[in-house]
Amino acid sequence: MLRRLAARIKSIFGAKPKHPQSTPLAARKESKPPQPQHKTFPHKQPPATHHPRDGRRRETREEYAARHAKRDQQKPVETQAVPRESWDHSLFKVPVVDGKTRFHDFHLPEELMHAIYDLKFQYCTPVQAETLVKSLAGEDVSAQAQTGTGKTAAFLITIFSHFLKHPDEVKRHRGTPRALILAPTRELVMQIERDARDIGKYVSCGILSLLGGIDYGKQQQALRTEACDVLICTPGRLIDFKKKKLVDLGKVEILVLDEADRMLDMGFIPQVRSIVLSTPPKARRQTMFFSATISTDVKRLAESWTRQAFEVNVTPDNVAVDTVDQITYITTSVEKPTLLYNLIIQKHLERVLIFANRRDEARRLKETLENYGVSCALLSGEVDQEQRIRRLERFREGKVRVLVATDVASRGLHVEAISHVINYNLPQDTEDYVHRIGRTGRAGASGTSISFADEFDSYELPKLEEFLGTKVKCVYPDENLLVPIPEIYARLVPVKDQQRNRRRPINQRRGPRRP
Repeated sequence: MLRRLAARIKSIFGAKPKHPQSTPLAARKESKPPQPQHKTFPHKQPPATHHPRDGRRRETREEYAARHAKRDQQKPVETQAVPRESWDHSLFKVPVVDGKTRFHDFHLPEELMHAIYDLKFQYCTPVQAETLVKSLAGEDVSAQAQTGTGKTAAFLITIFSHFLKHPDEVKRHRGTPRALILAPTRELVMQIERDARDIGKYVSCGILSLLGGIDYGKQQQALRTEACDVLICTPGRLIDFKKKKLVDLGKVEILVLDEADRMLDMGFIPQVRSIVLSTPPKARRQTMFFSATISTDVKRLAESWTRQAFEVNVTPDNVAVDTVDQITYITTSVEKPTLLYNLIIQKHLERVLIFANRRDEARRLKETLENYGVSCALLSGEVDQEQRIRRLERFREGKVRVLVATDVASRGLHVEAISHVINYNLPQDTEDYVHRIGRTGRAGASGTSISFADEFDSYELPKLEEFLGTKVKCVYPDENLLVPIPEIYARLVPVKDQQRNRRRPINQRRGPRRP
């Protein structure tokens, strides 16, 4: 009976597994756990293991080493200067002309002459000719010059010439520049940096710019890792890094203050004063002071920060640039959009800069032009710095036909081949008018300035005439410039406003319907 019961239980639950010790040792060694079998192909490697958490494929050590070796091979070598062995000074020939000064006359180093040759410069502008005579000799200069007269090239040539003639023999710490350039606006800082890299292309030196609106961490890392011989910055951002002791101004040999009158108007003078006091005394540095207008306050600053500065005044009899043809149309606020559209389309304008007084006006004007089918971009204080840079580059490359801007673009903006500047609103500050139209007709080229005088802006004309010292010629637009805009583009209300005002269907409305 018991045997039958044990057999029944054994048949149900099966035989008891043998103890591992009962298995022979040789058999245990021969028995191995099953290994995963991967099909191998001549053009493929067995797949790597996957990460246990997210299942992503893990990179093998061989792949990691190969990828980093390939990256190191493809990484460009950062050089401060471009080799100049292929250039000969005899290629740069400029004939002698009475009344004009050549760059050859200053006996500049070959590295600078090569860059000037690449930029196709031949003769100096008046401010360059008068400034370089003294600045190359190490004297302080206080210059009054309009925008677009070439003063940026004047102080950059002085800086690089000083570096080439007096190479730095003492090792300096990071963030210790030899030349400091202060400018009031971000756009002007970027423009000076661009010009510095062009003129100093064959000079071995580090060029760095500090300005607001750009990634703070990247600029901080650049100060700690990159060589900095020329530092170009706005006062506010420089103060921030100086407080963190990332910038040391104790070794500055050349100090440049550009657009000093603008810095005074923007309230930067207390910050600029603290920066100047952080540099060596004026007897141990060279100071170059530039301003579009010399008021009593500006003159007082120039005298306190320079030592017996040589004064340069190249302001012409006419305040406005002579190479700019100025036109003022008498119109109304209702006709202005039509007049603007017809000017752009009928005159086939391809690179136009339009100024408005306020941000909201510039934004509405940009939306209106887009509704008319005109490609345009907006540049104002409400646009962050990275977007400003992208939009300016698109405008420079010709991808955008029209750039609508406020007065943030009236200074420091240099774009080649701007044929027309249009003042959609007359500026309330008469000096801004000169800076606006100075965006065209630069470096001796011709340009056209068009202003709209409507029932709201026409009262600015007497002040403008008094400032310019001449009569402003006002004309009525031709009839063809007031032809109604085609209906396909006649959507005067911006798209956002149209969508906002459109009534929704009853079944999509939120909340109960009001009586």
